[in-house]
Amino acid sequence: MYTEVLPLNGLRAFEAAARHLSLTRAAAELHVSPSALSHQIRALEALIGEKLFERKVRAIALTPAGRLLYPGLQAGFTQIRDAVAGLRRGAAASRILVVSTPPGLTAKWLAPRLYRFSQGWPEIDVRISSTLANADFVTDGVDMAIRNMALGQAAPPGLVAEELIAFHMTPVCSPGLLARLGPFEGPEALARVPLIHDETLVGRALVPGWGEWLAAAGLRGVNVERGLRFSSADHALDAAIEGAGMLLAYDILAHDDLRTGRLIRPFDLMLPVGRGFHLVYPQGSAAQPNLVAFRAWLMEEMAAMRAEPASVPAAVQARVAPTK
Repeated sequence: MYTEVLPLNGLRAFEAAARHLSLTRAAAELHVSPSALSHQIRALEALIGEKLFERKVRAIALTPAGRLLYPGLQAGFTQIRDAVAGLRRGAAASRILVVSTPPGLTAKWLAPRLYRFSQGWPEIDVRISSTLANADFVTDGVDMAIRNMALGQAAPPGLVAEELIAFHMTPVCSPGLLARLGPFEGPEALARVPLIHDETLVGRALVPGWGEWLAAAGLRGVNVERGLRFSSADHALDAAIEGAGMLLAYDILAHDDLRTGRLIRPFDLMLPVGRGFHLVYPQGSAAQPNLVAFRAWLMEEMAAMRAEPASVPAAVQARVAPTK
């Protein structure tokens, strides 16, 4: 039985030279000089007592001993490389947190704040997957999701659903729209204002539309079928910012634009929706460190937003008469 400890550098040198059948290319791959590579191979040959290469003028060829040694050695180094690559992939995967979110929330609330999470947890690589579809935690590679659900709604089997924030619906418009149309003296002013519709709200249980809001404001007879319609909440908000009309919006999605004055609330009336954003994740993932960190950060951001109500600049507010 062969009991000598074989030199790893010599084995690597032989495997690379046998694979390339070139000392020059093998040396370049291993970042050594051709003479150093040749020395390592000769040392290996001396140790095992077999000549492994036939050296020709401009080429090398495997000897019978070399042909016998090469397949097993190549398989061994391939397994080593695969094992190291798998370890690296596993380490990289442990850094990744995939979060599924609705596009409107991503564009209007999450994306502007996400850098703060990266600053606090630079070791976690957050990847946002924006979609209105419910995530499949088994097949979609998603770790957690933020979803629009009815308040108090039970989570699907095997999942946890935690309420983040409840919604209210509120009309919003740009200051420029008021500049063109003049101050609104009450909800009846909506009869002369272009309306904007967020079609992502259509068909959702408990979500009021323009008809319900106007009824709550005590106004009837306004044609709520007219106006622009968008299948994306952030697009509807962008249209309102540009002065295209009045939008009945989720307060959380309009929050930053209200805070900065890009949008204003001409009326005080806000309708509760009975729905809200919920954080959803598999029960077995509750203690996963990346999820725990993101959940804590998300809760803090939501609490900070609730403590900082969206404001309307005083100069703009003075142009708007209170709701009757």
